[in-house]
Formats: sequence, C-alpha cells, structure tokens
Amino acid sequence: MFSMCKQTHSATAVEFSIACRFFNNLDENLVVAGANVLKVYRIAPNVEASQRQKLNPSEMRLAPKMRLECLATYTLYGNVMSLQCVSLAGAMRDALLISFKDAKLSVLQHDPDTFALKTLSLHYFEEDDIRGGWTGRYFVPTVRVDPDSRCAVMLVYGKRLVVLPFRKDNSLDEIELADVKPIKKAPTAMVSRTPIMASYLIALRDLDEKIDNVLDIQFLHGYYEPTLLILYEPVRTCPGRIKVRSDTCVLVAISLNIQQRVHPIIWTVNSLPFDCLQVYPIQKPIGGCLVMTVNAVIYLNQSVPPYGVSLNSSADNSTAFPLKPQDGVRISLDCANFAFIDVDKLVISLRTGDLYVLTLCVDSMRTVRNFHFHKAAASVLTSCICVLHSEYIFLGSRLGNSLLLHFTEEDQSTVITLDEVEQQSEQQQRNLQDEDQNLEEIFDVDQLEMAPTQAKSRRIEDEELEVYGSGAKASVLQLRKFIFEVCDSLMNVAPINYMCAGERVEFEEDGVTLRPHAESLQDLKIELVAATGHSKNGALSVFVNCINPQIITSFELDGCLDVWTVFDDATKKSSRNDQHDFMLLSQRNSTLVLQTGQEINEIENTGFTVNQPTIFVGNLGQQRFIVQVTTRHVRLLQGTRLIQNVPIDVGSPVVQVSIADPYVCLRVLNGQVITLALRETRGTPRLAINKHTISSSPAVVAISAYKDLSGLFTVKGDDINLTGSSNSAFGHSFGGYMKAEPNMKVEDEEDLLYGDAGSAFKMNSMADLAKQSKQKNSDWWRRLLVQAKPSYWLVVARQSGTLEIYSMPDMKLVYLVNDVGNGSMVLTDAMEFVPISLTTQENSKAGIVQACMPQHANSPLPLELSVIGLGLNGERPLLLVRTRVELLIYQVFRYPKGHLKIRFRKMDQLNLLDQQPTHIDLDENDEQEEIESYQMQPKYVQKLRPFANVGGLSGVMVCGVNPCFVFLTFRGELRIHRLLGNGDVRSFAAFNNVNIPNGFLYFDTTYELKISVLPSYLSYDSVWPVRKVPLRCTPRQLVYHRENRVYCLITQTEEPMTKYYRFNGEDKELSEESRGERFIYPIGSQFEMVLISPETWEIVPDASITFEPWEHVTAFKIVKLSYEGTRSGLKEYLCIGTNFNYSEDITSRGNIHIYDIIEVVPEPGKPMTKFKIKEIFKKEQKGPVSAISDVLGFLVTGLGQKIYIWQLRDGDLIGVAFIDTNIYVHQIITVKSLIFIADVYKSISLLRFQEEYRTLSLASRDFNPLEVYGIEFMVDNSNLGFLVTDAERNIIVYMYQPEARESLGGQKLLRKADYHLGQVVNTMFRVQCHQKGLHQRQPFLYENKHFVVYGTLDGALGYCLPLPEKVYRRFLMLQNVLLSYQEHLCGLNPKEYRTLKSSKKQGINPSRCIIDGDLIWSYRLMANSERNEVAKKIGTRTEEILGDLLEIERLASVF
Repeated sequence: MFSMCKQTHSATAVEFSIACRFFNNLDENLVVAGANVLKVYRIAPNVEASQRQKLNPSEMRLAPKMRLECLATYTLYGNVMSLQCVSLAGAMRDALLISFKDAKLSVLQHDPDTFALKTLSLHYFEEDDIRGGWTGRYFVPTVRVDPDSRCAVMLVYGKRLVVLPFRKDNSLDEIELADVKPIKKAPTAMVSRTPIMASYLIALRDLDEKIDNVLDIQFLHGYYEPTLLILYEPVRTCPGRIKVRSDTCVLVAISLNIQQRVHPIIWTVNSLPFDCLQVYPIQKPIGGCLVMTVNAVIYLNQSVPPYGVSLNSSADNSTAFPLKPQDGVRISLDCANFAFIDVDKLVISLRTGDLYVLTLCVDSMRTVRNFHFHKAAASVLTSCICVLHSEYIFLGSRLGNSLLLHFTEEDQSTVITLDEVEQQSEQQQRNLQDEDQNLEEIFDVDQLEMAPTQAKSRRIEDEELEVYGSGAKASVLQLRKFIFEVCDSLMNVAPINYMCAGERVEFEEDGVTLRPHAESLQDLKIELVAATGHSKNGALSVFVNCINPQIITSFELDGCLDVWTVFDDATKKSSRNDQHDFMLLSQRNSTLVLQTGQEINEIENTGFTVNQPTIFVGNLGQQRFIVQVTTRHVRLLQGTRLIQNVPIDVGSPVVQVSIADPYVCLRVLNGQVITLALRETRGTPRLAINKHTISSSPAVVAISAYKDLSGLFTVKGDDINLTGSSNSAFGHSFGGYMKAEPNMKVEDEEDLLYGDAGSAFKMNSMADLAKQSKQKNSDWWRRLLVQAKPSYWLVVARQSGTLEIYSMPDMKLVYLVNDVGNGSMVLTDAMEFVPISLTTQENSKAGIVQACMPQHANSPLPLELSVIGLGLNGERPLLLVRTRVELLIYQVFRYPKGHLKIRFRKMDQLNLLDQQPTHIDLDENDEQEEIESYQMQPKYVQKLRPFANVGGLSGVMVCGVNPCFVFLTFRGELRIHRLLGNGDVRSFAAFNNVNIPNGFLYFDTTYELKISVLPSYLSYDSVWPVRKVPLRCTPRQLVYHRENRVYCLITQTEEPMTKYYRFNGEDKELSEESRGERFIYPIGSQFEMVLISPETWEIVPDASITFEPWEHVTAFKIVKLSYEGTRSGLKEYLCIGTNFNYSEDITSRGNIHIYDIIEVVPEPGKPMTKFKIKEIFKKEQKGPVSAISDVLGFLVTGLGQKIYIWQLRDGDLIGVAFIDTNIYVHQIITVKSLIFIADVYKSISLLRFQEEYRTLSLASRDFNPLEVYGIEFMVDNSNLGFLVTDAERNIIVYMYQPEARESLGGQKLLRKADYHLGQVVNTMFRVQCHQKGLHQRQPFLYENKHFVVYGTLDGALGYCLPLPEKVYRRFLMLQNVLLSYQEHLCGLNPKEYRTLKSSKKQGINPSRCIIDGDLIWSYRLMANSERNEVAKKIGTRTEEILGDLLEIERLASVF
C-alpha cells in the first residue's frame, strides 16, 4: 500500500522559550520552540495609528500595552530538545544553540542578507563508541551556556559532556587557538576568525566514578573559569524505599580549564534529598545556587553553610537534610518552572498554575538568611518561563494558551526597622490572604486570555523582607510592591486528547440555524471537533479549514463583471463615516450606480458615468472625494457632484488603476503608465497629470501604487540593521545610561560613590542600582512608537519580466528585480552596485533595462501586482505577484545596502494552476479588436482585492477558481484561508453597512451578487480558523451522535481527596486520613458525561451523567446495536466502559453503561432542554472495561486481556463469544466482521467474528512487541491496511496478505510501511475522498480511497492518504531528488528524521513506503527555474507535479 503523510496544521505547543538578540544587538526577541517549530517574536506596542499620532514617546513615562508579534517561523526536520543562546565575539547578533535527539547540536544565526537561519557549526555525537552500547532514546541532550559566553556544554547519553569553547575576542593569542584549532595545518588567520572552536568530550566517570543519573547541569556566576554544577544521584532510590535509602543526591562543581583540558572538582555537597529536581545559579553579588526539590528549597554556596526550607510536611519525613519549615506555605515544586526577575527574586509557576514570587532575604554579608514566598496569581499551566526586557515575563504552555505578562515594581520608599516588621507581619499576612482570593478570580486563565484591563491596577506582590540581625541593630528595609498585567496570549490547541468529525451547522439568511440533510456523503459538510487542553485550560476546539461565509442576502445581476464600494464625502457625515454609501457595478458596456443605506437603491442623474464600463472606483483625499475611472476618462466627484473630468486620449483604453491617496496611477493597454495627483489650490480640488513619466517599453503589464507607513521603504542609510518598523530616531539616546537621575541630589550621588554612614542609599544600593539601569534601559519601546513619515512608491512589472520600484512623484527608478515571475526565495536589487547617477530617466531605458533581461526564458510573466501594508498600522508590507501558475507572497525586510534599503523574502506560494484557459490566452488578433472597442474585458478584472476591514481584519482576497483570504494580523503571521466549495469568485469588495457590519460582497459564477459576513465566532488568526469553547475542566473522549446531531463529551475534574479504600483481608473499607495542615493530599478525579449542542456550543442542561467517585471512564463510543422488533434495524446507543481505580491492593472491576438519547418536548424558553438521557443497561464486570466497539449489531468489549461479544436483548446483555488475547487491550475498531484490536505492549491483532457459528477467532497478529497508542483502518479501494501509531512517535501500516511467504500462511501481519512523525498521536478518524471540484483530471484516481486524519499532543493536525501507484512513483523520485537538492536547516536530514525510530534493536529493515508530504510540498516554494530542473531530473513536467499537489490539497480540504 503506497501512502503519503502530511501535516496540515503545525504544532502550537510551547516547550522552550529564551530571550535573545536574534536580529541585532539592539532589540531583544523572544524565541520559542515546540515540537519541530521554532518561532521568533518581538514585543511591540499595541497602539492604533489614530492613538499613536497623539502620543509623544519621549514624554511617556510608562510603556503602552504591548503585544507579541511573530517575525520569523522555521519548521525543522527534528524535534527541539534544548534551546539556548550565546553572544559570540564580535557578532552583530546572538547565535542559537539547539540540540536534537540523540546527540546533535546545531549553532545557528540569523542571516540579514536572506532573512533566513544560517548554520554556523554542526556537532554530531552518535557514533557507537560514544553511545556506550545504549540503543534506547531516553536521554535528552541538554545544552547549557556559560553566563560569560566562554563555552557551552551538552550532556549526551547521560554519561558524557560535550564542551564547545567560544573564542573570547580578537586579542587572543594565536598559539592558544592553535591548541584547539579545528583543521590541521590551517592558516592562523583563518583560525582566528572562527568564533567557535573545536568541541571535545569529557566522560563523567573520569571526573568522579560515582557520577551517574545526572538530574541537572548549570553554570555558576562569577568564577574566573567556567564552573559547571552537576546534580546527580549515584545510587537511585524511590519513595517506597526511603526507610532503607534516602538523601541520595549529590552536587559537584567542576572548573573547566578549556585550554589545558583539565577539569578539577572544586566543591561537593553530599546527602541532598532524593527528590532533587533542578539547580538554579544565583547572579552576583549574592552568588551560589538554589537546589529545587519536590518538597523543599535549599540555598548552597561554596563558603557558606547551607540554608533550606521545607514547603510541606512530606519533606519532614523523607530527608535528614536540615530544613526549616516555611510558615504559611503548602506547595509542591513537582513540574514547576522558575525564572529570576531580579537578582534576589524568583517567579515560580506550579503545576496547578499558581504563580509564586520567592524572595531571597539577604543580610549585610550578602548571605541568604531566609526565604519569603508570596502567592501572586493563578495563571496558565506552564512548560517554560522566560523574562524579557527586565519587565515582561512570558509563560509558555503545552496545555493552554501561552501568556505575556508585564510586571512593574513600585517603590514606596517606606524605610522601616526590623522591630516594626515583626509587629506588622501578622496583620500583613491576613491582608495578603484576602488579596490572594481576589487575585485567584482575576488571574484565572480565561480572563487572562482576554487580557483584562481591570488586572492592571491590582497589586500582585506586597511583600516584606525579613532580615536577621542582632536585636540591638535596627536593620533598614524597604517594602516593595509588584503589579502584574496581562499583555497578550498565543493561541494553543495542544494537547489534542481526542477528536471526531461532526456535521457543520449552517446559517440561513435571517440568522436561523439550518440543519442540512445531505442527499449523499458527497454533499456532507463536516467540521473537526477536538477535546484539547488540560484541567482549567481544557476546551473544545472546533476546526474548519475552509471559511464558509454567512450569506445575508443575494440577488442576481446578469452581465456584471466587477463591483466596488465607496464612501461619500466624510466631512458631511457626523458620526458613521466608516459605512459605505455607494456601490458601483460595471458591465461590459455600462455602469450601474447604487446608493446603500438601510436599503440598496439604484440612483440616476449623478456625476458618475453610466454609459461606459468602469475600470475602477475609489476614494481620494481622506475619503472626501471619489474618483471613477472608465476606459477613456478619469472623473473626480464629491458625493454625487462631478468636479472634474480628465479625458485619457492615448489611443488605447485604460485597463488597470491603482490608488495611493493622493496619487492615481493608470495603466493603458499599450503599456504606458499615467499618474495623476489630487491637488487642492484655493479650496478647489483637481486632478493634475504628473509631468514625470516612466518608459513605456518594454510594455508595463501590471502596476501597484503603495503608501508606505512602515518606514521600511527608505533610501536613507541607517546605522543599525533593524527588522520591522523600528526607526533610528531614538538612536542618539541609547548611550544615555550614565546620565544623572533627575531626582538624585549631587550630594546623594557623592555619598553613593564614596560612602557615607548616614546615607539612605547605602543599605539598598545593590537593588537600587539594578532598578536605575532598568529604567534607563526602557528606550526600546519608545523607539517602536516613533511614527514613520508616509512615502509613496509605484511598483510596476514589465513584459520583460522585471519588477521596478519608482519613487513618487519624481518617478525615479530606485529598485529593479530581474525575472520576478521566477519566484526566487529572495528578491534583490539588480542595481545595488550601480551608481545612482546612471539611473536617471534619460539613459535608464538604454543602460539598465537592457542589461537586466530575464535569465530564465520560460519564467511565467507577472499578470498582476499588489503591494499592501498589513499587520498593525500597515507595518508589515507584503508584495503579491500573480502569474499564470501561482500567487507569490513576499514580505519586505530591511537590508542596509543599495539605494532602497529593502529586500523581499518569500513567505508562501499559492497554487493557481487550474485557472481557466480563457483568462490567459492573449492572441494578437484579439488585442487588435480590444484596442478598437473600449469594452470591459473579463480578463482585465483584478484578481487581487485588498480590503481594510472585513470582520475586523485587513488583508487581500484572491479571486478566481481557488478563492482565498490572505490575512496578516497584528500577530505577524501569514494566514491563508480558502473559501468553502469550488465556486469561482469573479470579483470582491468590502462592504460596511447598517445591516451588514464589516461584511463583504462578491460575484460567483452564476452572476449572483452575494452580500456576506465572516462568521464572528471563529478565530482567523490561526493556522486553521478555529473556535475555542472553554470548559474549565479536562475533556476526555468525544463522540458525535448523528441521529440527534449532538456531541457527547466525557469531562474530568480534579480535587484533593482525604479518603481512600484499603483492603482489610476480605473486602475493601473506606478510611479517612488526617495528616495536618502542611500535608498535600493526593488528587482524585470525578468523571461526568455531558451533551453539547453544535448550534450554540453550550452544555445541554439536565442531560448529564455523573459517575461514582473512583469510577474512571476508560472507553466511550457510539455503537450501532440491533434492537428488538426489527432484526435488520440498527440503533445508535451511547456505550461507556469504566474502571474503579481504588488501589493496587484491590482487584480492578468496571461497569458497562448503555444509554439512549431521546428527544422530549423542551421547557418553555429553553430550546436546549429537548434532549434527555435514558439508561438502557448498567452492570458490573469482572475486570476493567478497557475498550468498546460494535460488530454486525453485537457489542464488543475488551476487559483487560479478554474480548467479549454481547447481544442486547430485553434490556440485558447476553454473552455470545469470547477470546483471550495478550496483555491489556485498550482500543477496538471494526469493519464488517473483522475486529482490529490494539494491545498496550504486544502490538496489534486481527480477530474474525462468524455470526452464524457464534465464534470469535484470531485471524492474524503482529509478532513483534510494540507499545500501540492508536489504530485506524487504511482503505485503498479493495485493499485494507491497518494504521498504527506507537510510543516512539512512529506511524506504521500493516497488511494481511496470507499468500505472501513471510506471513506464515496469514498468521503474521506484514509491516508494509513506516514513518517517523515525531509527535505522539492518540486519536485518528477516517474520511472518504470526495471528487469535490476536481473537474480537471480524468479518471478520478482517488475513487473509494479514505484518508486518515490524526491529531497530536503538540497541537498538530495531519493526514495519511493512500496514493495511486503512478503518483507514488513520481513523488518518490521527487523526494529522493529534493533530499540532496535542498539546503538542510540546522543540518537535519529529512530522510534520517522520517526513518522509523525504535529503542530496541529490531531484526528488520525500515519499510519506508510513506512519502513525506511536508518535503514534497516544499517543491511548491522553490523558484520556477529550480522546479523545472528538478522535474527534468525525474523525467516529468512541473505542471504534472503541481497538478498532483493541487488535487491532494482539494481532497483534504473537506472541513
């Protein structure tokens, strides 16, 4: 069976986050990684353009509200295992160090020339002698970097350290470098330039024989040589063996002498608690480190006795290490994350989501004498924490939305003595507890996601600092407050616990929900519903991968080719100046003018021309005027009053118009470009033709006028190479760190410098100095608030394939790109090194343009251009180029060389291959006729339609056969969403009206004008449009009940339990424990089944089932069982399998529950109460009910290792057949009479049920052990495959082939294909391939094939699709060529990544046979010349490959 696996929704979970200067040494960025995705964000002000004009950044004291903006995304062929950054000597930006399994390390850096990641060095340690015999893949390669950037280390296989030394600066002796030079006999000049020196290995056993089971490694601050802390457990223990062996952990510090390669142990601490988790170094001037254990925090320093506190009563009994109980705290640090927000302050995020601030109380000798814990907020469950710009904290999460918080420290300057602290402490503790309760409500995760403004003013931390000294001395303290505020959140749909497909709810024109009864499966519109998140971050996520616009109304208008909407004079309108007043429709020979208000009416006798076809209508002069362009005239109107009519008489009709207020640019059919500008002299507006023109040969084929607000389009040199819209206006104030504080007196400064006994600064000098530097370091956001001056540019494409940028109004050529239709990854200026004097008008035609003919003769010509500023306030300009074959989307990035300081980087490419040939055939004779007849031609209707506000979003609508929306929101990520169905959208316009707020209108193939809105409940700033319905509990299994059209969901809530069952020899008895206030009780689960209506996505009231305490739901399915009365009929029932989890001493037993959903008369005013649940059957079984399915109207259940077949009769289950299998069956799926079962350790088995004989028999099984997570059928016409996902993150396909010799007569299932996905898959379902809109290819190659949709625990979605052999062979050859043709990011080889991974040595070779869809789709993004070259190598045509890709894309877009 030939198949392909492709990921359609990238992973959204965040596992790692670091702050680093990724683009340049000026701006700090946030780099996050999750699964195989790496993203770079910056923190930018969330200020609209209208507000920004009123602000004066230099006078602002506080930073405005901030947001996260994504600047770069990279998908890697390997999962990120560890992420760090380092500042290399003499580098303009930081480098990233990323480790991958099993022992790979890549050092990467941003490349400013191409806006890509470039690999600086690769380090590979997977040889057998380094492995030391290990085949398992258990060890995470952990990377740590020295704080002074002298070296980095990576722990490999838990047994060895890789040391990667960095060159410090240029003054290093060349002799020292030669000691560790990477190349023998290399010239010293070359060696001295490499910032990374040769890596080497240290075996941990060589340092100390006992070092094993390493828990954590960290570098210490403030040592002359890099000093590494290693926390390890030489002899392991576990909680059950504490009485025999406790305090097993050891901490050692190793000094790394890189030149001599000697590594002495300089400090050892023995007998640390057995549950040590991590070690955290503390910066100077305090120094030392914190050891975090599950139940305690311990401060260690080389010359100081240790100080530790226990956080709960469990620590008192489990360790002999001296710990002082911490008053008022009862927490556990298991799964917690930590980050220093100051030298002496640490934020702790617990596994419950609570945020604590831990303050280290330091005495005058800078020794930690006490800890102070304070509960700050309840937030998201974190996987990583990172501090940015010294005042922002990023909480990355795998289980909920990641958050950006802003924290500020308020200095109340209250100086008090220690005696006062003691008196106040009790009262303060009471106040804090009250405040905590309020904050618990505010900072819960759903409100956090909405970023509430009310959280701004709340106090997060009001803490006391306790300083221990003698009673006679009065120690001076300051009370400080922290204010936390939520700034932004990143959408996350991980982990996908379970998912299913359900029918999509349609909306009628009056907003009433409509339930379509599909005539056939072909017409069924389905949506993907997933149970995502965990605990309070739990939610239902409803995905659609095609937008289905809500059509408000539609009317037929024959012969209309194009539509526009415009505003009336903005000065006449009092309030609603953003609603469109006129709609113009262009026909082949005439124009229709409609006035839009409460109603839409045709108006006559206006200043608009109606007896000629209109080419373009738009607003000018800040929406005060309207310009109408026909094939012969340009008309300027104010409202309906004509002001000016400019005839365009150049012997050829106007075919394209582009406006950048106040400029109007026209393209005439013969290749000329005419520009007009709006001038207002003495209050009279008029359009003046620009006397500056551009050459008309080679003929201009597309134009786009652009008003730049980003500040990127500039010809002025900039000192600093920045990204984004950062302006260098604040460049002069960066050096201002040493300015005197205005509120500091000169005497105080002298006291600070020279010391004085009476000085108020002396005690707090350390913290105050840090605080001052923080305030001075806040210039970065002021720089981002500076508004760039608007500039105007004209972008044109010529018949020769070149793209040119001219400055307006002087029409000087400033940028020239050769062969833009080729679609290179980076577009560069061909005139970068041409002196500016040569580019003047006179000789540009002869000199430059002739020299810049396209290199690739068969590149498609650009047919249409659009330059548009998207993102917040238009700060992210995009260039869209439409050719016959595709749409190229480029982003603009800053580049310091050349005339215009920019370059273009390709972001994405849309396949437009199946455009109808009528759009592109240009015959000479036709052209001659068009010149004579000035009629509107359908092929000149613009396909790229920018819009400013559709549903609150701005972007571009791509009309044509594959219509889609292109969005780039303030979050900075490009989103392309297709329109549902296969209708051809002829033209499009935004439409804001009283009845249709922020809607749009479009013409489809039937000449119907459809007035629509985007459904508001979907979030479009996501890979797929998604609706997230918060549940505030963990969603488990989820099924769709098709008869009643309702979703059934199992939820799990957790709460501490003080009772448990114990075995008393004969039976179990419930006993209650009381372990004191400081004991943390275990968490118990309560399960419930609820119904959710897809019309409102609310829980149906009074239709839920609450299970008994201790009863866990293990299986849940809708089963079709035969019911009494009609033997042939099957009815849908809800079947639930449960297990009572008491304890290991009590035998597991479970229940089978069978329920029916019945419809009743709803209560008045409550339409949702029409469903009730009726119990059909409930009975205890002899084991846990671990899996459920149905076969031929019978019920199949798995009870541990036994499989039973039951028949439902008279409200009771009667046993029919049973069979014993391997260890523990956890999934069963059936097709016809075949039963496919998954065992938790022993792979898969295939059973057969024979109804006439009532027998259940084993047909075949896999002989090799395998930890199976999920199973599904692969249907390829008449072939049946068995798809399996396992614990090693692989996908494997098995087949039953009894004729094959190696199947031992059918006893053994044969492994036919395998593929390493790299993410854990727990849930899958099948969808039939439909021939929707595939009018191109005959015959249909995917007849009777099903594709399997999967969801991963990292929030990714994808599918596996059986391929026809012809397509498979073509893709396989393409894959083999691409493996060596493309550059490998981070040096990762796709073939190695996709090869089956296994921790045990297997006696068989990998089968492969699954095409890597992600690699094949990268063919789309290649330049046209490269694609042709690759296609030639495999003996096919580019169109064939692109046609295959488009066909598969269409098949998969069924949601």
